[in-house]
Amino acid sequence: MLAIDDTTGAILATRTRRADTFLARLRGLLGRSSLAEGEALLLDPCGSIHTLGMRFPIDALYLDADGTVLEALADLRPWRVPPPVRGARRVLELPAGALSRAGSARGHRVRFAE
Repeated sequence: MLAIDDTTGAILATRTRRADTFLARLRGLLGRSSLAEGEALLLDPCGSIHTLGMRFPIDALYLDADGTVLEALADLRPWRVPPPVRGARRVLELPAGALSRAGSARGHRVRFAE
């Protein structure tokens, strides 16, 4: 599934995997050594994340139910616990640097396409 920043027109990811069960969200990116360019993980539903036990930094977009970016975290290092974001319904986890390349920021709208 594609993840697209509709505000900039940039493609955030060409291979977005949806984690929409408890076990899939629990596992998340744990056990992986990296997140390749073009890959992303969509945690749905989700209002907060952590990078405890991860081996690499990520970028994260907290999205409301309509896909509006409520918070954009760039270069979130392993072993961090950012605060939950009020109103977030989904979180898109991307390789570090993806947000700066796409120009994605708070207030932008993200959509997903097959």
